[in-house]
Amino acid sequence: MSAFNKLVAHSQKISHFEHLAAIVGWDQAAMMPSGGNEARSSAVAELSVHIHSLHTQPQLADWFAQAEQETLNTQDCATLRELKRQWQQANLLPESLVQAKSLAGSKCEHAWRSQRGDNDWQGFEKNWAEVVKLSQEEAQIRAEANNLTPYDAMLDIYEPGTSSESLDRLFNDVKTWLPDLIDQVIEKQSTEHFIEPQGTFETSKQKALGLEVMKLLQFDFEHGRLDESVHPFCGGVPSDVRITTRYDENEFVQSLMGIVHETGHARYEQGLPTALAGLPSGEARSMGIHESQSLFFEMQVGRSDAFIQHLAQLAGKHFTQHDKALFTQENFQKLYTRVKKDFIRVDADELTYPAHVILRYEIERDLINGNIKHTDVPELWDSKMQQYLGLSTQGNFKNGCMQDIHWTDGAFGYFPSYTLGAMYAAQFMASMKQSVDVDGAIRSGDLSPIFTWLSDNIWSKGSLLTTDELVKQATGETLNASHFKQHLANRYL
Repeated sequence: MSAFNKLVAHSQKISHFEHLAAIVGWDQAAMMPSGGNEARSSAVAELSVHIHSLHTQPQLADWFAQAEQETLNTQDCATLRELKRQWQQANLLPESLVQAKSLAGSKCEHAWRSQRGDNDWQGFEKNWAEVVKLSQEEAQIRAEANNLTPYDAMLDIYEPGTSSESLDRLFNDVKTWLPDLIDQVIEKQSTEHFIEPQGTFETSKQKALGLEVMKLLQFDFEHGRLDESVHPFCGGVPSDVRITTRYDENEFVQSLMGIVHETGHARYEQGLPTALAGLPSGEARSMGIHESQSLFFEMQVGRSDAFIQHLAQLAGKHFTQHDKALFTQENFQKLYTRVKKDFIRVDADELTYPAHVILRYEIERDLINGNIKHTDVPELWDSKMQQYLGLSTQGNFKNGCMQDIHWTDGAFGYFPSYTLGAMYAAQFMASMKQSVDVDGAIRSGDLSPIFTWLSDNIWSKGSLLTTDELVKQATGETLNASHFKQHLANRYL
């Protein structure tokens, strides 16, 4: 067997254990009784260490050296590049750090589920201190190996090839026009009349509505399912994608769009190249590209006039006891394009969302680079929230710095992906419209032409191309944030 084929076989072996880890992680968030967390955390940490040991076996160095001398086709070269990147990343970290980080993250994240509701910053901070310390340790190791700043070394895990310097440039530009645009739109919408959801919207009916919308979006139910969790997410593996949402019986608007968002993630996973299953070249390109797919579904398609028409009609069918005026297309359009300065990122509208992301990015960048302490975060959060959205979170930890799950297990470097994703999504839509009648496809109820374009240009490529290559091949240019700005101005003004 050639060295390259040995590496492929080894990668597929690792992927089987990662498959199990993904399903166990989903179960921990969606199904597991709270009393099972301590034992589960130990089992997950053991599994993490085992996967890490497979990534770092000594014979792999020889196999890589030999494979680089073999004659490979273009696809195999890309696979070798991604295998080597994964191997190099894993080899940087000692096993003890992988285990400690897994245990600290599980403990912090599990306690956060109740601490957040209790607004218990002091209790959270005790667990989080360890997560931050271990993450800074990891960042320092990665930074020294890759000649990067600690934060850029963490960013590279989620957004290969992106730097905080390029993000600063991008986000500083957004900060020059976004606050005025938000104020203009709020002023414009202040005179609009619309009907808000009132009464009870049963969870069972919300779920039935969500499943129907997933069918419209051509989710493959033979390879995935919808469940409920504290924090909506998409997990599992391409052949078994698990998405979750959360329900509030006082309204259905957030849950329904949450399902549309997570279905975008899921369709990307389901559309990845099956021929490359078990290989890093067959995985999603980056978290920014992953978010571009969920935001393409949620924002580009999901809030378009044509799609809103479907949502209004389907919701009216499921919630028959409510005022029919609530379910007109015009009212739904206003509900789903309402701009409001508010505390919660996951519930934020399309226009204020980038402010939530920029705030988190600036804090996590300075925290991982050691410029601030973890105990400075609540005060900094309040200051930036006032600066960007005119809101104070002083003493309001649950709606401030404790609201997200990402930092509980040390996922520092992840947040920029959300706004990068929104920018990529706007660029993909602008490019798609040159060859696809997007509105016509949505109105007809058969969205296949849209999904064919996404499959041809994004999903089927996996990680065979770099992010810049992928975006340029799909749209004719690398990331151009002007498409995002134009999209927001068109929709809201």
